[in-house]
Amino acid sequence: MLEPLELGFTCLKNRVVMGSMHTGLEEEKGGFDKLAAFYRERVVGGVGLIVTGGISPNFRGRLTPNATQLSFSWQVGKHRIVTRAVHDAGGKICMQLLHAGRYAYHPFSVAPSKLKSPITPFTPRAMSARQVRKTIRDFGNSARLAQKAGYDGVEIMGSEGYLLNQFICSRTNQRTDEYGGNFDNRSRIAIDIVEEVRRRVGRDFIVIFRLSMLDLVDDGSSWEEVVLLAKRLEMAGVTLINTGIGWHEARIPTIATSVPRAAFSWVTAKLRQEVTIPLIATNRINMPEVIEQILASGQADMVSMARPLLADPEFVNKAAAMQDEAINTCIGCNQACLDHTFKLQRATCLVNPRAAYEKELNFVKAYTPKKLAVIGAGPAGMAFAVYAAQRGHQVTLFEARSDIGGQFNLAKEIPGKEEFSETLRYFRYQLAHWQVELRLNTPVSAELLAAHEVDEVILASGVVPRQLQLPGFDSPHVISYQQLLRGEAQAGANVAIIGAGGIGFDVAQFLGEAHSATLQPAKWYQRWGIDTTYQQRGGLLAETAKELPQRQLWLLQRKPGTPGKTLGKTTGWIHRAMLKLHGVETLSGVSYQHFDDEGLHIVVEGKARVLPVDTVVVCAGQESNLTLLPALQQLGKPLHIIGGAKLAAELDAKRAIRDGAELAMRI
Repeated sequence: MLEPLELGFTCLKNRVVMGSMHTGLEEEKGGFDKLAAFYRERVVGGVGLIVTGGISPNFRGRLTPNATQLSFSWQVGKHRIVTRAVHDAGGKICMQLLHAGRYAYHPFSVAPSKLKSPITPFTPRAMSARQVRKTIRDFGNSARLAQKAGYDGVEIMGSEGYLLNQFICSRTNQRTDEYGGNFDNRSRIAIDIVEEVRRRVGRDFIVIFRLSMLDLVDDGSSWEEVVLLAKRLEMAGVTLINTGIGWHEARIPTIATSVPRAAFSWVTAKLRQEVTIPLIATNRINMPEVIEQILASGQADMVSMARPLLADPEFVNKAAAMQDEAINTCIGCNQACLDHTFKLQRATCLVNPRAAYEKELNFVKAYTPKKLAVIGAGPAGMAFAVYAAQRGHQVTLFEARSDIGGQFNLAKEIPGKEEFSETLRYFRYQLAHWQVELRLNTPVSAELLAAHEVDEVILASGVVPRQLQLPGFDSPHVISYQQLLRGEAQAGANVAIIGAGGIGFDVAQFLGEAHSATLQPAKWYQRWGIDTTYQQRGGLLAETAKELPQRQLWLLQRKPGTPGKTLGKTTGWIHRAMLKLHGVETLSGVSYQHFDDEGLHIVVEGKARVLPVDTVVVCAGQESNLTLLPALQQLGKPLHIIGGAKLAAELDAKRAIRDGAELAMRI
């Protein structure tokens, strides 16, 4: 990982690329100053090469109407703010050139053919041959301007289903001119763009092509076409080839937490046997041992990590110092990064709220250190304790249970969410490193705090499950999700889950999957229909494996409508697909009556029904745990409430951790 990579005209200091991420700062007023701080911190943290978020070469290629493009000399200045910051810190940076094609969220979109994308509301216009040629020139012009702005190179986005990918694949290219029909014609635009870019920037400039090596859609590229295009790109003057996996419209997860680590490095390894230029592996690479395995085994020459460098800008330096336990690991949740991006919000990170807020959220030494008591070692309490101690405050963290983590201890039990345990490992390290006094198995009372002589109290006691007061619900066969996930109660073979929010979906996954496919890559590939032998177009199996349900499960929702609408924008579809796989029956508009030996009595759309269940798991929301509040208010000390104790809406670790960080910055 730490070995330099010689490119002939320049040398990269190590094998780690910070992959392209659009933060939203690109469009904010003063955003390029913030973007410079964001990138600079990652350079100081040791990354070898940075690739920016996608910048369009022209107006029609923008992802959104207000998205950034680089087409004119007057736009160069703001980019120099970024490149200067990176170079002053000793780093290198490439600008990604991305034309959205039919993925654009505006009515001016264009594409190879007039075919609407399933994930955007607008139907694109088919590009004329003249527009295609102008777009090729626009890529070259943007690359020249990027060079003028001080970038060390460009990455041409040719994957994930964007414009160039749309030309390359027959599923989206129905043209009959020189840019359609056979593969030579369909791939012509990609080669022409690389040649035009190389002509405009000269030889001593990094040109990366992000090649879709595995489309994961019907009528995607064949393996032979991927190899042929890679060889032609090499001849056209590409410096590096980056791995692209899956179109955005593909119904196969590629980066979510349930995807096995390094699940797609095999395809990079397969192509590495066909070309001589360096290849970059991508997707779900989040710890040093994963990187070392990929590089040492010869699967790739470099690795690209995007979200892991949101989570921890010092990733490379910590790896170099053999401090893996200190790394704030990306858990692949998407909640604060991609979910924000697709809602046109600034991207950040659930486990690192400073990401993209480097100029706004900082923890300078406190002028007057205080003695602080934190009640509850869940996400909010842990985050506050670490950041406050970092500022020099003397912090004692009280936890009634035997371990830190709160709701994270429940989340890590869900098959496919094993990564959540990494966050707990990180916080254990940080609490010890910053000398937070951790008092486990210690229920807090006002008397205890009075004896402790604290200056201020932070209540981070989290939530308690909401109870339903219905006939028969005092039965031992009616249990809470916390009892189930903590192993305090068991579920039978036929289970009704009351509540279809995120917790309900997690419980259905927990009960439906005996052994996590995330930890069994071969099973995971079969489940999602991925052909690792690459015999089929797009890398898809002709048939997916059938799995027998572990239990008979019902997921019930009081309100009408499709369950799961409030789930994450980029991951909700995966959770819904898993329920279908596990044979879960979902019911909406349910009124709950009572539970007895026959089962759970309900009314659905005015009709009475009995579900023949032996267990009911209640996931009907939660309430703030404010049992201690009256006693704490009597202490007469400044009192702050954060996390679930402050707001018990749908469990939100992102908000809880940010709550803790923002209070720690102010206190």
